Amino acid sequence: MSIVTYNNRSIANISAIPGAAKSLTHIKTLTASSSSTLSFVNGSDDVVLDSTYPIYVFKFIGIHPSANNRAIKFNMSTDTGSNYNVAKTSTAFYAYHNEAGNDQAVGYVTGEDHAQDTGFAFLSNGTGGDNDQAISGEMFLFNPSSTTFVKHYTSKAINYGPSDYAYEWRMAGYGNTTSAVDAIQFKMSADNIDAGTIKLYGLKDS
Repeated sequence: MSIVTYNNRSIANISAIPGAAKSLTHIKTLTASSSSTLSFVNGSDDVVLDSTYPIYVFKFIGIHPSANNRAIKFNMSTDTGSNYNVAKTSTAFYAYHNEAGNDQAVGYVTGEDHAQDTGFAFLSNGTGGDNDQAISGEMFLFNPSSTTFVKHYTSKAINYGPSDYAYEWRMAGYGNTTSAVDAIQFKMSADNIDAGTIKLYGLKDS
């Protein structure tokens, strides 16, 4: 059996790391610059969104809206981006706390959940438009290439909201289609994505 030693700030003789095979593989990074949308389309510009991976992970980093009180949203396509209109049913939970330390809550959000809605689904609530305000988080999409099951997704996001509030958002739901989902598009609830990046990863299960 290999012995692990720690000398001079290095670790030697590691033969295996448990679970290392279940690793993220970077596929594509999109960077916003006053962008109306950011789209990941299978087969377009080196994007892989098919049966190669059972799970896909989108990480959105420093998403800054071009106007105050804008949320990030997404939708799915089954026709390589010709239409983003998959019906979705979802839940929405939040926790918030303000900088003044005098307002906080945890609860369910009606109005940002969805019931067979073909429009774009919320991944956060409104974010402030100040230069230091943004949204960061991640979304997991499970088995989008399946032609048997609906398309489950979960997301979590933290955003710096108007009036100096910290919000955490947890969304989960499904795209109600048994067709393969081959494109995902992100945008703000209104106006543009002023800046920020969205990274797409594939997650192997073995």
